[in-house]
Amino acid sequence: MSERETSPVPTADLFVDGRYVPAEGGRYTDFVQALTGKTVARVAAASVADAHRAADAAAAALPGWSGLPPAARREVLQRAADLLGQRAAEVAAVMSQEMGATRPWCEFNVHVATGMLAEAAAQAYSAVGEIIPSDVPGLTAYGVRQPAGVVVGIAPWNAPLILGVRAVAMPLALGNTVVLKSSEQTPRTQAAIVDVLREAGAPAGVVNLISNAPQDAPAVVEALVAHRAVRRVNFTGSTR
Repeated sequence: MSERETSPVPTADLFVDGRYVPAEGGRYTDFVQALTGKTVARVAAASVADAHRAADAAAAALPGWSGLPPAARREVLQRAADLLGQRAAEVAAVMSQEMGATRPWCEFNVHVATGMLAEAAAQAYSAVGEIIPSDVPGLTAYGVRQPAGVVVGIAPWNAPLILGVRAVAMPLALGNTVVLKSSEQTPRTQAAIVDVLREAGAPAGVVNLISNAPQDAPAVVEALVAHRAVRRVNFTGSTR
């Protein structure tokens, strides 16, 4: 997991352009466990500028990632699936602490998310073209699918691994780059998704992680969604 032990509780940073970095101004928010009321982590509190940097990094990485052969993207995603499976006990423990959920539910999340990464890896070759009828005699039109661009994933807390992986895995498989904005209620759980992709060999900027203080969520989300490079948003949740 991407945490530093320089304080009595783990410190989780942002992940931008291939590096773990603190938020602008060194801002952190305390994560308080609902069941005990104890602070169990310090989580980087991103600013609007941090959100812009993450989207910029994803945009800069797009040509290189989309230009890779499908086999290269498949290898990264399959390796990430393997790593997540190997860390099942560790990730489930973090998820249980953050959510207050039972261990079987957390282990189920890890199991399904691992399968989803493997399935995304298998879909790396699925962006095929098609023959399109032409009105010009003697000519054939051919449609070629291309990556959309930068995809922002906004995943909730109630199935954090399943919905977090769903937000980023298929976009990555098809050559897009991503920014995952973690839930304020499960930031370290969803950071584990980014961590396995990083260790699996995703190039710098291909996957980025933004966490934020609850009061900053509207501004951070607006900055991500409105960014000039963002072409798709995967959002699971509701409005108040």
